[in-house]
Amino acid sequence: MSNLKQPIKILVVGCGNMGIAHATAYHNFPEFEICGLVSRGDSKSKLNEQLQANYPLFKDFDKALSQTKPEAVCISTYPDTHEDFALKALEAGCHVFIEKPLADSIAGCERIISKAKEVDKKVVVGYILRHHPSWIRFISEAEKLGKPLVMRMNLNQQSQGYMWDVHRNLMKSLSPIVDCGVHYIDVMCQMTRSKPVSVSAIGARLTEDISEDNYNYGQLQIRFADGSVGWYEAGWGPMVSETAFFVKDVFGPKGAVSITAKDAGASGQSDHVDSHTKTESIRVHHASIDSENKFTQLDEWIDLADEPNHQELCNREQLYFLKTILEDIHLAEHLEDALNSLKIAFACDESVKTGETVKL
Repeated sequence: MSNLKQPIKILVVGCGNMGIAHATAYHNFPEFEICGLVSRGDSKSKLNEQLQANYPLFKDFDKALSQTKPEAVCISTYPDTHEDFALKALEAGCHVFIEKPLADSIAGCERIISKAKEVDKKVVVGYILRHHPSWIRFISEAEKLGKPLVMRMNLNQQSQGYMWDVHRNLMKSLSPIVDCGVHYIDVMCQMTRSKPVSVSAIGARLTEDISEDNYNYGQLQIRFADGSVGWYEAGWGPMVSETAFFVKDVFGPKGAVSITAKDAGASGQSDHVDSHTKTESIRVHHASIDSENKFTQLDEWIDLADEPNHQELCNREQLYFLKTILEDIHLAEHLEDALNSLKIAFACDESVKTGETVKL
């Protein structure tokens, strides 16, 4: 991809966890040139120090956009700013990489998708698991299990210190099952390739530190047209248990496939960002039995040599973003998937708040 005459000028908005990782990728790839770092606090200065760079710093996105005139914008801010920043970037003629969720409302997502089509610019949503070779293999193994599938997943985070601040800020606009859930709903949709027909969900508010209309623990259940079912749970906060926070398990008529992560699933790891994507091993179980109802095959262990850490995954996301620009890749399906997973997540949020099953 080094056939660029000049590197792509990119403005990085949001310098927290994900912003740092994406900026590090841009800093290290000659195909990109960071033209500015934007954040409200001092995280942008700390990021400059970390990168040993002297990139222009901005507090105000509008000012940064007008002064730096980027060709692309990376948005890693809180979800309630996504729509505004993305629309302004697209209107300015920029390609956009945006962290999930695409926006904090369905209408906002649709406006971004419509604007991207209108101005003919790329919008890539940060579905990081789509770039992880082990998760890709996990999905492909699940597809071999027959139908219907039973999908069991969670990501509870026992957060404290800085991360509890991050989670409380996130919950000003979205619940955990919406913010994190879109990843795993997307995985379930890829595994089944079937239409979700209904959702039901429960939630609990376990702290006075968030608004009365929100909750920091939730569990969702999805029914698919092919008979498949799936559940996902997510909890954030200092009160969350670390027991069984890492469940990634699927079974169907022909057997089961599970991600096993002894190190990533160990005590003290639930709030470490590398643990959220780490796989370590995939276990495949075969359901075939003989005339005495005994298994005819031993379980298989798949250990992939390519086990990227969080930074490498972000590097791969940015290489994909670059590829979409250079090769003019059509992203309608990518954006439709992002919209679909968010629609399902918001339906789950509605179910929590109403106590009713929501038909899709």
